Amino acid sequence: MQSQAAVLFSAPGKFEMTTIELDSPRQDELVVKMVASGICHSDDHIAVGDLEVNLPMAGGHEGAGIVVEVGPNTRGYEVGDHVVLAWIPSCGRCRWCAQGKQNLCDLGAQTLAGARADDPDSYRLRLDGENLAQAAGVASFSEYTLVSTSSAIRIPKHLPLDAACLAACSVGTGWGSAVKVGKVSAGQVAIVMGVGGVGIHAVQGAAMAGAAHVLAVDPVELKRTAALGAGATAAYADIVEATEAAKDLTNGQGADVAIVCVGVTTPDHIAAAFAAIRKGGTTVVTGLGKGSTVGIPVSPIELALFEKKLVGSLYGSCVPTWDIPMLLDLYDQGRLKIDEFITRRYPLERVNDGFAGMHAGESVKAIVEFT
Repeated sequence: MQSQAAVLFSAPGKFEMTTIELDSPRQDELVVKMVASGICHSDDHIAVGDLEVNLPMAGGHEGAGIVVEVGPNTRGYEVGDHVVLAWIPSCGRCRWCAQGKQNLCDLGAQTLAGARADDPDSYRLRLDGENLAQAAGVASFSEYTLVSTSSAIRIPKHLPLDAACLAACSVGTGWGSAVKVGKVSAGQVAIVMGVGGVGIHAVQGAAMAGAAHVLAVDPVELKRTAALGAGATAAYADIVEATEAAKDLTNGQGADVAIVCVGVTTPDHIAAAFAAIRKGGTTVVTGLGKGSTVGIPVSPIELALFEKKLVGSLYGSCVPTWDIPMLLDLYDQGRLKIDEFITRRYPLERVNDGFAGMHAGESVKAIVEFT
């Protein structure tokens, strides 16, 4: 099968529209006709060269679509199923999956390589007869894609796929960063730095967990306004203001949890969030930066004597087979907002415009829609 796809040939670089070929599906593989895909900063990190990947690569890792072909002897799926594509697959058998930590599944080691996760020398996609890497084993910037069933989560057919596609990454990553990693609880004070596609759902997660005060931080007014609609009790242009507000609310102690969702996270962002939390508080680092950057300017004395915690968050500790349906159920009930934060929609051939708009602060979350 052939498909039009947005392919990255060099980094730094831009996605280019081209025709690719898909293998016939093997056992436990599906051909999916894409309906929508999120435009996520992680794809931009690949395009600008922050993350090292095998190139050329068919882009996109946050998508949803309809199954149009099922591999031989594949159980549990049929043509017409609606699926959300998890960008980290889950085998269900490794140490991490056995502990309920699917976000750390050993198959995720191939996320940036672009080959079949269970067969690193084998590729599902071709370009002019040569192997083509597949972003996160998904390549959601393609009209059709071929994926493993370990990446495909079936969802109810009545759910709109333009909203559901965001459950593949940004919704779970943000919500989980607050609820599952930061463990925000009732009555607490939480700060969320960066309220784009991921941070807006960290705000929602903190509010849904019962935080008494959710302080959103973003230099873009559009995003601060959106954060107030997501459950933030206040919004600030910079972390210094939010830190002072948190201290005012806590008799000088600081926030219980600070979650860093800045699109291009730097050591200084992390240090500022660390300075904003109280003794025994938690700083959650969700945003990505340059892969070569090392070192965080945090005092070891403050870390040890104040028992502050500094933790990373991959996929918001999401368990895709459980959390994606659960979050979409909350959305279906009207308790989790998604549609309200999709502020730009683009056809696939304008995916680069979507990334430009993201850099310009023109959207909270943008998506690609397929016709």
